[in-house]
Amino acid sequence: MIERLINRLFKHIDGFLMGSIAITMLLGLFVLYSASGENPARMMAQLTNISVALVVMWVAANIPPQHLERVALPLYLLGLVLLTGVAMFGEITNGARRWLDLGVARIQPSELMKIAAPMMLAWYFAKREASLQMVDYIIAAIFLAIPAAFILKQPDLGTTLLIVGSGIFVIYLAGFSWKLILALSATFAALAPILWGLLHDYQRRRIIILFDPHQDPLGAGYHTIQASIAIGSGGLAGKGWLSGTQSQLDFIPERTTDFILAVFGEEFGLLGNLFLLLLFTLIIGRGMLIAAQAQNTFCRLLAGSIALTFFTYAFVNIGMVSGILPVVGVPLPLISYGGTSLVTLMLGFGILMSIQTHKKLVAT
Repeated sequence: MIERLINRLFKHIDGFLMGSIAITMLLGLFVLYSASGENPARMMAQLTNISVALVVMWVAANIPPQHLERVALPLYLLGLVLLTGVAMFGEITNGARRWLDLGVARIQPSELMKIAAPMMLAWYFAKREASLQMVDYIIAAIFLAIPAAFILKQPDLGTTLLIVGSGIFVIYLAGFSWKLILALSATFAALAPILWGLLHDYQRRRIIILFDPHQDPLGAGYHTIQASIAIGSGGLAGKGWLSGTQSQLDFIPERTTDFILAVFGEEFGLLGNLFLLLLFTLIIGRGMLIAAQAQNTFCRLLAGSIALTFFTYAFVNIGMVSGILPVVGVPLPLISYGGTSLVTLMLGFGILMSIQTHKKLVAT
């Protein structure tokens, strides 16, 4: 009876994906313990975050994909309503208006849009699958641009890039031409001087510092310089767990969140970084395989977007810490301390598991 109960509980959990995620999160706990200065309170808080995220993943995994498809439009509209509420009544923290106090809870609606936006686009393309035309891609781009504009206004460039990226992945997987992508990229490059003027001063500063962080070694360039020193000093095998000088002596800023990779690189070296990249590759590869085997267009587009969005998370953070991308405040997925982004990620993984494990139960 106990065995049957266990089988029912884990019926919709994809073993390979869950195993890869679990190993990555366990590795993250080891790094966090070191990065937090061996702080047990921080560890307990992260364990709580992981517990909540796992519950969210399990619930999502047990929701059949056809139900997810039905709620795609209402969820997107709810997200827009909440973003409008943030713009009108949101709380200002550190110069940014990102949070909405509902009385019973304080939420960040932009996190909801990381799932709602690609789900909405996947639903739209699935409905239009039989008669897709260029106007459909334009409409999809508008669906994506509306929440992106709200979030960019907050301002939150990192989240905006992630949401736009997730939507672009859906549009591309829906059959958008490579030639048009190249043409739009060239147009975007031509408009760069105009777009530059739309950025906030601190955003422009981050881009300038990207090319020469030593312009402001104690200010805007400090994060990049210290991260580079930490990763470089790790060498091939690293200095050992709890033995990183840059992290233990408090030189690395935001070392438990956005720059935790610098701590990891210093303590575990190049070999540790390669192992972490292998784990990320396994997760992304499994997600793309689930997308390739999906039962319908909605599932294929949504699964592909979730897997590629995870790739974007990892790529942007690694590029940011290693100094090849501007600092935009994107955490290292499954490793960095924090609850909101972790819950969003695990919700996405739960949807992947739902798509994979329900496909044999639903007629194609």
